[in-house]
Amino acid sequence: MVMTENNPKDEEETLDLSFQNHTKANFRKGRHPSSNFRRTIFDGADLTAGDFTGSDFRKASMFCADLMNSTFDSCDFRGTDLRKARLNLSTFRNCKFKGADIRGIRGRYAIWQGSDWWNAKLDDDLSKVLNKKWPKPKE
Repeated sequence: MVMTENNPKDEEETLDLSFQNHTKANFRKGRHPSSNFRRTIFDGADLTAGDFTGSDFRKASMFCADLMNSTFDSCDFRGTDLRKARLNLSTFRNCKFKGADIRGIRGRYAIWQGSDWWNAKLDDDLSKVLNKKWPKPKE
């Protein structure tokens, strides 16, 4: 279900949108924890101020998507295309990013605590910023 201004924002709804196309869809302020978005196309979609805790975004396409001020705690982004996505003020605690493409993102002011951002493809300047604030743990 796409969240619009007519739908209540207080209720949680677990979604299974795997293998679907939701280009430029509006999920603003949606509360969709533990949802399945595997291989979903969210190019240019608005996921602003949402709660997607524990959701599966493996191999999804989120090119130029707006994820600002959203919660993605314990999400799986392995192999996801997040190029040029807007991630500022979002929370990515304990997320998996192996093989994800986060080049060209705006996410310097996001929370990356416990996430393996270093396993993603990213720009050198973003790598320096994230390494300073959210360093790779010593093994």
